[in-house]
Amino acid sequence: MTMAGGATQDETFDVVVVGSGAAAFATALGAVDEGLSAVLLESTDKWGGSTAMSGGGMWLPDNPLMARDGVGDSREEALTYLAATVGEEGAAASWARQEAFVDGVADFVTTAERHGMRFARATDYPDYYPERPGGKVGRSMEVEPLDSKAIGDWWRTLRNAVPLPAKTDDVWLLGRAWSTPGGFVRGAQFVFRALGGMLRGQRLAGIGVGLATSFCQAVVVNGRVPLRLNSAVEDLVVEDDRVVGVQITRDGRAVTIRARRGVMLAGGGFEHNVDWRQKHHGIDGAPSGNPGNVGGPIAIAQRAGAAVELMDEAWWGGSIAPLPGSSPAFIVGERSMPYSIMLDADGDRFANESESYVDLGHHMLAHDKDGPYWLVADARHARRYLRTFALDPRANRAMRKAGIMVKADSVDELARGLGVQPDRLRATLERFNGYARAGKDGDFGRGDSAYDRYYGDPTVRPNPCLGPLEKAPFTAFKVVIGDLGTKGGVVTDGDGRALREDGSVIDGLYSAGNNSASVMGRTYPGPGSTIGPAVVFGMRAARHMARSGG
Repeated sequence: MTMAGGATQDETFDVVVVGSGAAAFATALGAVDEGLSAVLLESTDKWGGSTAMSGGGMWLPDNPLMARDGVGDSREEALTYLAATVGEEGAAASWARQEAFVDGVADFVTTAERHGMRFARATDYPDYYPERPGGKVGRSMEVEPLDSKAIGDWWRTLRNAVPLPAKTDDVWLLGRAWSTPGGFVRGAQFVFRALGGMLRGQRLAGIGVGLATSFCQAVVVNGRVPLRLNSAVEDLVVEDDRVVGVQITRDGRAVTIRARRGVMLAGGGFEHNVDWRQKHHGIDGAPSGNPGNVGGPIAIAQRAGAAVELMDEAWWGGSIAPLPGSSPAFIVGERSMPYSIMLDADGDRFANESESYVDLGHHMLAHDKDGPYWLVADARHARRYLRTFALDPRANRAMRKAGIMVKADSVDELARGLGVQPDRLRATLERFNGYARAGKDGDFGRGDSAYDRYYGDPTVRPNPCLGPLEKAPFTAFKVVIGDLGTKGGVVTDGDGRALREDGSVIDGLYSAGNNSASVMGRTYPGPGSTIGPAVVFGMRAARHMARSGG
């Protein structure tokens, strides 16, 4: 059958899903659960998206695992917390969307479990503002590490395919594996878990790779949903004001894939589109997300009349400046460990180093978009804690040569290496060191929140996040404004349906994940606030497509 523009109809499915990250897979899983046919279309030669590159956590308040463990939470507390952190930021973060998110949590979890996915709670991980009304500890979930051999040859094309059997709560303890008893015990548990898998002939995968693997097993291997790589969508097919398919190019010819129930755009954000970054953010960006995220599906939706919001926002944070040809290293726990401090280009503190990464990113943007910023530490920080960005001696030498890493035997030498006034740096350190000895950060409140202390060192007293910088050699790493992805995109309703500027629905078109404007508005309520809404709204969209009847 010849379509508009000379395209040839190739296949027809109930649901066409653009993308291969968590939002895309959750949509396809919902379709499988409803008995609908579906296809996943990935624009690059690697599947898994930013999900496979992530920590794999899903912030899912009032989830079934909490109820099974007897951990108190409720719809009312979850919504109270969202109101206290997110507020209402446009249509994307409306009260109705927040309710839809909370109300969709249980359905996603129980459906995924029914299709063989196994989850665990990050029992010790607090919300990012746990002291605010409704705040909790342990709302985040992840998959249990699983044998990635279950997905066969799909492993070869999985983005970031590293078989690491880690879990979220491993990360913060492994960071201090040789400095605290709890860290040592967790390190031993991690090693035994990895060795146990090897002895059983397994290739265990956890965190983001594990989540992508588990989805692939449930959806592609068991659910038999085809996953097409190198299948970038170029446009939507619209008939009688309804989206009925997509157009791609395959083997040099235009191909139309029709959708009886709907098209889900879950192709990520635009963090690697420098032109858009400059237009919307005023910086080139230092993204840690999927390099295939250049905003194509967002632009396609806009051409179809979709409204967009939060285009000036991202899942911000600080990242160690990358070497040429490498990716920036997003830093989380290292900022909270004692004997460290963050400085601006003048040698001054500017924020609570231990605060959530989105807050830190916002403070960096407001303070000085150009930087540079520095993460400075004394010898104890280097000796006591695992710094993932400084493990490779060859990379360290290259960073020193490039000026990304500065090492000094005195404060004055450090000041010269950073290009700041020695007197000013000494004054900053003296003030900070006084706070560290007192255990109270009088400038920015570092260590006051349970979230701050999660990544601290409990053996350092009186404040696990504060330690004076006194022991040479001192090291400093250049920090840039980084992100885990952009959070602006298509405006949708509570079922993931794309909306026009006037609030009307674009029939047959859906969006979720970083392809859509985030329900979390301009903040980040808890660990996994990117993937949590992605899977919930992907599932809700599939349920709606099933009800729509085509």
